[in-house]
Amino acid sequence: MVTKKYSVIRRYINSPRKLIRILGEKNIFNWIPDKPYLKLVYWSEMGKRLNLKNPTTFNEKLQWLKLYDRKPEYTKYVDKYEVRSYISQTIGEEYLIPLLGIYYSVDEIDFDKLPNQFVLKCTHGSHSNIICTNKNTLNKEEVKSQLRKWMKKNWFWFGREWPYKNVKPRIICEKYMEDESGTGLIDYKFMCFNGKAKCIFICSNRNSVTGTNIDIYDMNWEPIPCEREKNRRSNSIINKPVNFSLMVELAEILAKDIPFVRVDFYEVRGKLYFGEITFFPASGFERFVPDSYDELLGSWLSLDEVIKK
Repeated sequence: MVTKKYSVIRRYINSPRKLIRILGEKNIFNWIPDKPYLKLVYWSEMGKRLNLKNPTTFNEKLQWLKLYDRKPEYTKYVDKYEVRSYISQTIGEEYLIPLLGIYYSVDEIDFDKLPNQFVLKCTHGSHSNIICTNKNTLNKEEVKSQLRKWMKKNWFWFGREWPYKNVKPRIICEKYMEDESGTGLIDYKFMCFNGKAKCIFICSNRNSVTGTNIDIYDMNWEPIPCEREKNRRSNSIINKPVNFSLMVELAEILAKDIPFVRVDFYEVRGKLYFGEITFFPASGFERFVPDSYDELLGSWLSLDEVIKK
């Protein structure tokens, strides 16, 4: 046991970048100001220095925006409950997934009153969803335990994504949605640069044991020969959604006057639904293969308007 313990310690000493991630996720570095902290974690995640004086890549510019583009309304946009009113006012409530409940603590959830299938989401973070496809087999105590951990977490600290810092922790329950793919919902993520959609990240096979696939398409619905390092392409042809033109139109309405934002949609039996708004995909620590696409996406993002203000 002692030998194994020292083996783990030695592995982290020999891989300092991995150690930085572990310590960052445990909030050990919360005392470090945002700028030096982001430089440290960028080196840890990307393996190179962060250039904030003259950022050129997509990931560098996202780090710059974390520091210098802090509009108060961004907090509302990332809040999975508050954003619903914003969506209703801007593009229409018909694009919202039906809401089944909102809870201020885990103990408020009455599972007996929920349908057999549902989705629980923490409103203040990412990757904090419980997807229930059969309530009869759901381990409710494990779900409650996981939700309690998430409710105590502030997603701001690891990536210093400012919009998340002051989001009030709550839990919402939404209707379970399923499209025709049979592998979980296909997620159409529109990457919008200075108000214009430039490409789409398409997430599929979410229920696969090999993990979610991400295919990147251009606005002519042609595959781009690029992939995220942690999410390989599906190597299959993805059909263009029926509502593609409407998705583009609505994404650009929501992206107006924002340097960069990602707007997500689902399409279920011909009907369009809003997913979420994200300002910093993968917190701006997103390796591309080939790496040249980090430069290409960076060239699409102008920081001029933020600098002027």
